[in-house]
Amino acid sequence: MSSARTADLWWKNAIVYCLDAETFYDSDGDGTGDLVGLTEKIDHLAGLGVTCLWLMPFFPTPGRDDGYDITDYYGVDERLGSLGDFVALVRTAKDRGMRVIIDLVINHTSDQHPWFKSARRSPNSRFRDYYVWQDEPQDDPDTGVVFPDAEDSIWSYDDQAEQYYLHHFYSHQPDLNIGNPVVREEMAKIAGFWLELGVDGFRVDAVPYLLETGGIDGDLRLDPHSYLKDLRAFMARRRGDAALLGEVNLPNDELVAYFGDEQADEIQMLFAFPLMQQIYLAFARQDARPLAEALRDLPAVSDASQWAMFLRNHDELTLDKLSDDEREEVFAAFGPDEDMQLFGRGLRRRLPPMLDGDQRRLRLAYSLMFSLPGTPVLFYGEEIGMGENLDIDGRLSVRTPMQWSDDKNGGFSDVAPSRLRRPVTEGRFGPLAVNVADQERDPDSLLNWMQRLIRKRRETPEFGWGAWDVLDAGDDAVLAHRCAWEGGTVLALHNLADAPREITLRIPQIDDGHLVDLLETRSTTHRLDGGRVDLKLEGFGHRWLRLRGSV
Repeated sequence: MSSARTADLWWKNAIVYCLDAETFYDSDGDGTGDLVGLTEKIDHLAGLGVTCLWLMPFFPTPGRDDGYDITDYYGVDERLGSLGDFVALVRTAKDRGMRVIIDLVINHTSDQHPWFKSARRSPNSRFRDYYVWQDEPQDDPDTGVVFPDAEDSIWSYDDQAEQYYLHHFYSHQPDLNIGNPVVREEMAKIAGFWLELGVDGFRVDAVPYLLETGGIDGDLRLDPHSYLKDLRAFMARRRGDAALLGEVNLPNDELVAYFGDEQADEIQMLFAFPLMQQIYLAFARQDARPLAEALRDLPAVSDASQWAMFLRNHDELTLDKLSDDEREEVFAAFGPDEDMQLFGRGLRRRLPPMLDGDQRRLRLAYSLMFSLPGTPVLFYGEEIGMGENLDIDGRLSVRTPMQWSDDKNGGFSDVAPSRLRRPVTEGRFGPLAVNVADQERDPDSLLNWMQRLIRKRRETPEFGWGAWDVLDAGDDAVLAHRCAWEGGTVLALHNLADAPREITLRIPQIDDGHLVDLLETRSTTHRLDGGRVDLKLEGFGHRWLRLRGSV
């Protein structure tokens, strides 16, 4: 594989970092983070080793769904800055070697968007068919509401329009009618606009809901796969190396369809939701078998496609693909209080509190995430072990201000705490105990360990590019997997149990050679004997090993 081709497919071996500008750093003292503040802190991300910055919505919004209720796709919320500030951010990020992707929310708008306001006023408005209307809709029993705590139907009656409109999410977020070619053209214009301003791609929000018809009579909407092919082709014409990262929480057999057919001509990267959920079941049981099975079941992808690996994101930790009994196991282990759970299907906690701050388990978890076959995606604050604030309602509990120091408001803002956009986390995971400044000075901190891990991950392209298989470790608590690419082979071992393990690892199709530890500060080698090697792992221990010598 030529270096030119791997450079074009930059996202195959990227380190993606997701953040919300309004909770990252406040540069102007109004209690809300902004684009200028993010630009000032960009060197933190460069030092961490981030290669791709994913920005959550920064568009004008009434703020009823943390920016996902958009009133203008072509602007920047004035609280966060201006288009000029955005361009300066992109230019600075690229100067530091980082690409930038942004959220593309094509499923719905805010009900305050000018399109919807016009659509409500008159059935003759050219924007009427930008949305989906019915006189007497029938709810599809197979189509549930996304937020059952707030809505009991996917249809709401509008007194002004005298019709019902479709909304799979909140009632203040009417669904766009992607079946309307004018809407599709508008979405392409939006994508083209931001590509011209320097973005490298988009994270596409709630992709499967482009397919759900929710009881609409007739074929009023376009097959989303046709639409995604068109969007991908448009982006390729405008910018050949632009990428799409899709939020598609479906079983594997349905999920892979969103990569496209044999041409892999739809979304390049998809989050591995089913695998992620099995990780938490394996963690809860201290048993690697659910994870090993999920990894075996993960479909292989082409060079033009990729899995996005993650442990947490900005939403609830969804566990909807687990059985009821399995979900209860995870709840009992990591969120036993009802207040820690959400919608009966997920947890509204960050990983460090779920693991009780145990550094061994945290490092095990991130070593696992970074070694799984795909592109790792971090949520802001994970590099220092931030916790959530359960006093904040719903999913926003994990979207607290970044903790830069032990100063007031965690160094995020100088305003009085009552003026903050969102309160900081308190207690043992708050900024007095967990912050960037302290960890930068501590060579054994999670932050400095994460920097070393990311550096080694970037030097190990087999994890991003290679074919993988699960190996027999001879112990139910230990996951061993291999990734091989272009003559290079790396192994990753993870002990999910709290007790040490001694294993004999059998490596198929390998007779001799030796294994070199990649994560130890001193180089350690292990000689193979007929494809077998004896290894020790501490409780919650982990190892990355590169195969050297004869094969």
